[in-house]
Amino acid sequence: MLLFIGYVIVLGSILGGFMIAGGNPILLMHVSEFVVIGGVSIGVLIIASPKDVLNNVIRDIKEGFSGVSETKEAFIDLLKLLYEMFMLSRRNGLIALDEHVGSPKDSAIFTRYPTFLKEKEHVDFLVNALRPLIDGKIKPEQLHGVLEEQLDAMEEEAGAGIGVMNLVGDSLPGIGIVAAVLGIINTMSAIAEGPEKVGEKVAAALTGTFLGVLGAYGFVNPLASRVKFNHRMKFMYYKVMLVSISGFAKGLAPLMAVEVARRSLDKAIQPEASELEEMMKSLGKKQ
Repeated sequence: MLLFIGYVIVLGSILGGFMIAGGNPILLMHVSEFVVIGGVSIGVLIIASPKDVLNNVIRDIKEGFSGVSETKEAFIDLLKLLYEMFMLSRRNGLIALDEHVGSPKDSAIFTRYPTFLKEKEHVDFLVNALRPLIDGKIKPEQLHGVLEEQLDAMEEEAGAGIGVMNLVGDSLPGIGIVAAVLGIINTMSAIAEGPEKVGEKVAAALTGTFLGVLGAYGFVNPLASRVKFNHRMKFMYYKVMLVSISGFAKGLAPLMAVEVARRSLDKAIQPEASELEEMMKSLGKKQ
């Protein structure tokens, strides 16, 4: 929603200022310039992106408009889920987690947190983090390094889409110049048609430069920044799982393991320590 509001403010400011100065917005509507700039931008995006990266870019753009799923409530649900898993393991041993990790959709614990369960990537990360511990295939002190390597690889993959978006944004002013040059070439061929026709074509050419610069700094680059922020929230979510699971594996008490994760959160989404402890105690009473 905020992204839409921002775009409306950008467009409103541009058109409002132009109209206050006596301009007519219709003068900016040159279809040929939109075709050149839009077509070349899409072409650059496709040329620069392998199929997987292109799919990620499309998904990132959708999430940029719809917002991230990693809200404060989602982080709190994750902390609760982890605490319940740790408490079960503390009482009955790691083997007690096997049925939950083996079939999360049928798990009595996982199904209490549908916001977590609906995100397959989140479930897979948690399951793959706990599985080696349950099977005894890894030492507790080795787990942190393994999960960190996995997270680094995921971040690198996600960052490729942002790089492509920045490339398109940085290219747009140049693409606008290309559109303007084409317009000037078209203008030169119309000199004999008189000043009025020449002026119209020069205006169309200048519109190409305008659209390229506006597209870069008013739309694409800000969107890339929003996507980068969304990714940061996503990987903060994974980091919560990483630090809490590796901490518990090394011997931290369940409450302390989730407390370490709580401290890794941004202040805007971080519950108070007393609030977290109260929530965990209430979970203990229900069990």
